[in-house]
Amino acid sequence: MLYAVVTEYIATGEPIGSATLARKYDLEVSAATIRAVLAELEEQGFLSQPHTSAGRVPTELAYRLFIDALMKVRQLSSNDSARIQERFIELRPGVDLVREAGKLLSELTGAAAVLVRPRVESRTLLKLRFIPTRPHELLSVLVMSDGTVENRFIAVEHPLDPVELERLHQLLEQSVEGRTLAELRRHLSGLMEERRDELAALHGLGTTLVSATLEGASAGTEVIVEGRARLLEHQDLQDAGQRAELMRILEDGDRLVVLLDRTLDSAHVQVFLGNDTAVAAGVPIGVVAAPYAQEAGRAGGAMGIIGPTRMDYSTVVPLVEATAEAMSQALARGREPRGGD
Repeated sequence: MLYAVVTEYIATGEPIGSATLARKYDLEVSAATIRAVLAELEEQGFLSQPHTSAGRVPTELAYRLFIDALMKVRQLSSNDSARIQERFIELRPGVDLVREAGKLLSELTGAAAVLVRPRVESRTLLKLRFIPTRPHELLSVLVMSDGTVENRFIAVEHPLDPVELERLHQLLEQSVEGRTLAELRRHLSGLMEERRDELAALHGLGTTLVSATLEGASAGTEVIVEGRARLLEHQDLQDAGQRAELMRILEDGDRLVVLLDRTLDSAHVQVFLGNDTAVAAGVPIGVVAAPYAQEAGRAGGAMGIIGPTRMDYSTVVPLVEATAEAMSQALARGREPRGGD
């Protein structure tokens, strides 16, 4: 009966009474029994009654039990599965994969998508170039495996000879891809120590420039939000104070990182609601999130859906899971779209 109440409330947003349950669900009990069970569930804290003459609505405790034990997760439709796979395969090189994943997830669920991208130094590289800008300055251009490009100005003691810089770029071509900045620095440093010829100096130069780039990398995680309007338009968020607070949360993002980071220790979709989100976000909302991986199974970031507590979890959970898995696969392919993969 609790399953029926939560399912019906998610679908309609209206308090659920015994007559509705008797009419729409084959409970095989009398109306009097339904009323008695509803009253008992209310006493146990699973339901509340907004008005004495109205039906009942699920509490946080009911949602938690529903998600953990009662919910029947819907199988991903063939259309949604094909749409997710095609979206990642068709992405052009250089497109920001994380943002595109957020747009797709927001479109699929009709809700706001929130994604956390790891710090620059922990993301893997595709390319690294150093461009002279002034006699004692270089612009380091980092092309990341997720399609983003990061630029950092670094100081050098002496202007670099164009021939020497070209040789360094040739060395980096063989060493960069699939490594983080820290891993690349260790790799070049190890090569420098192994050699005693003219290449040792080149490896030393690479180590120095990579170290300078690493020091200039941003220290914080990046929070990306797609589909803000979808969240604010939801009928369950009509309170002006709640909408204003949600806008502040979406703008700074730091409080959402606390929740999404908790998914990194799990291989499965996580659902946060009630007290979990009220402490982190300041308002009671629902968050469905999953981790995604970088190349070679490295920990990546997290993506999820943020919305009112009353959301269709049985549909959202498989969509979040499938999108996170598809992005992990795209990153594992090295961000090179391959038709037919």
